[in-house]
Amino acid sequence: MAAHPERVAMVTGASRGIGALCAQALGEHGYAVAVLARRRESLDEVAATVREAGAEVLTIGCDVTVEDAVEDAVRQVMDRWGRIDVLVNNAGLIEAEVPIWEADAQQWWQVVETNVRGPFLTTRAVARVMLDTGVRIINLNSGAGTKDNPVLTAYSASKSALGRITGGTAAAGAEHGVLAFDLAPGVVRTDMTTSMHAHRNRTEWTEPSEVTTLLVALASGQLDGWSGRMVRAGSDPVATLQQRAAHGLDETARKVRLMPWGEDDPVGG
Repeated sequence: MAAHPERVAMVTGASRGIGALCAQALGEHGYAVAVLARRRESLDEVAATVREAGAEVLTIGCDVTVEDAVEDAVRQVMDRWGRIDVLVNNAGLIEAEVPIWEADAQQWWQVVETNVRGPFLTTRAVARVMLDTGVRIINLNSGAGTKDNPVLTAYSASKSALGRITGGTAAAGAEHGVLAFDLAPGVVRTDMTTSMHAHRNRTEWTEPSEVTTLLVALASGQLDGWSGRMVRAGSDPVATLQQRAAHGLDETARKVRLMPWGEDDPVGG
């Protein structure tokens, strides 16, 4: 029987874009990689790239919003390799860029369901099998979750909610070796971003290597002091993040919080 690999990663939404970049980078850094997408056949290209890097790969067709499908995917990974060290929650959708009164209700909710229910189900399933063994969960988040957007209410709401999942997972998981991070990738040139009106005239893009450098640092434990917080590709060098963590982070640093109107605000931050 072949020996299990020393490190295993599971990446959702891995067939293209940032998900594919994450899978490839983890494969290049010695991880066996389980890649997930709704259609298993859509994973052929990224799987080939991971194999070319010398890594083992497992392709799984999985709709992350379906509980049984997620449980089965995690079971497949555990049966194959016996562990999951890193979960990358990348699968996500974005809606048409319109004000809320013009939004299609079904599309709006599908975005929320994919971007929130998906990471919830995968996080829950992976944490259950790796509790006390330890796992790092990296959620692909966005600055959109920290501010108001007049034409992307579903996406913004979902990313705010994802931050709460990250924070809650980190708070509950600390004593069990379960860490969780929000990784904002900036604006990488992908099929999704180039289709958006907001980026129609953009000339500056986040380099894919800036995303994967942060991803690998988070996955390998170099930035564990940032569990429960957000880091951003293109703005946060790994060395700077390490230095800030070493000096101690404020309780609210890189977390979404209510800003009080002043010291006399009874609600607080």
